[in-house]
Amino acid sequence: MELLVMAYALKTSCANNIIGVIPYFPYSKQCKMRKRGSVVCKLLASMLAKAGLTHIITMDLHQKEIQGFFSFPVDNLRASPFLIQYIQEEVADYRNAVIVAKSPSAAKRAQSYAERLRLGLAVMHGEAHHSELDMVDGRNSPPFSPPSNRTTTGHTGLELPLMMAKEKPPITVVGDVGGRIAIIVDDIIDDLEDFVAAAEILKERGAYKIYIMATHGLLSGDAPRLIEESAIDEVVVTNTVPHEGQKLQCPKIKTVDVSMVLAEAIRRTHNGESMAYLFRNIAVDD
Repeated sequence: MELLVMAYALKTSCANNIIGVIPYFPYSKQCKMRKRGSVVCKLLASMLAKAGLTHIITMDLHQKEIQGFFSFPVDNLRASPFLIQYIQEEVADYRNAVIVAKSPSAAKRAQSYAERLRLGLAVMHGEAHHSELDMVDGRNSPPFSPPSNRTTTGHTGLELPLMMAKEKPPITVVGDVGGRIAIIVDDIIDDLEDFVAAAEILKERGAYKIYIMATHGLLSGDAPRLIEESAIDEVVVTNTVPHEGQKLQCPKIKTVDVSMVLAEAIRRTHNGESMAYLFRNIAVDD
């Protein structure tokens, strides 16, 4: 809300360009219609445009298609070069590692890391029973049935075919992680329960070290405690979101600084230079 107020103040003051630097774009996971829910990310994009923003610099949107929600340019920078550099310099014997996708939807991102590091790839399928997708939110209720003595309009006695509910199996691993370092890559780390469950499965499959790497480390709630008590050896995130308090609670959390690329993007935008240099060798799946 403060960003909207400041942008609108600049707009009413006749600013020529209003550029927002938002390293972590909030509500980016809510970019798809789920059941009858709202697409909050689209709403936020419309609010920013209405407030007067003319350009946004951000990093690693949850879905690249989010850029289509905006009516003005969006530069979606990548943190993968910094995380790949961290793996090469800080992970001992990284040649014996395997890149792991926590779900099939994250396989493209993991494949990109694996190809650049010349490492193997493993994909996890299934989900833990405590996943938020299984939580009852009230939207599965059957339609209201009026009493038989009340007159109704429209079709009566209409029976619609029921869609069979999906039932995902327990978490399994497609790929060999035995005796190797498992590196799970994702874009956002918030709720740690799924990552902890994935780490336990990887340990059972023989992985002797487990790293989790992501761009945005929200680490909300009891995340530091869950990390400390889990089989996870290290969680590596960038500084797009402040998490100094969490680092004090858990020494396993490490930070990769990405301020350099954000500063360069700001400089190039201010001077009217091309941003193409910041996207060299960057593929769609990075």
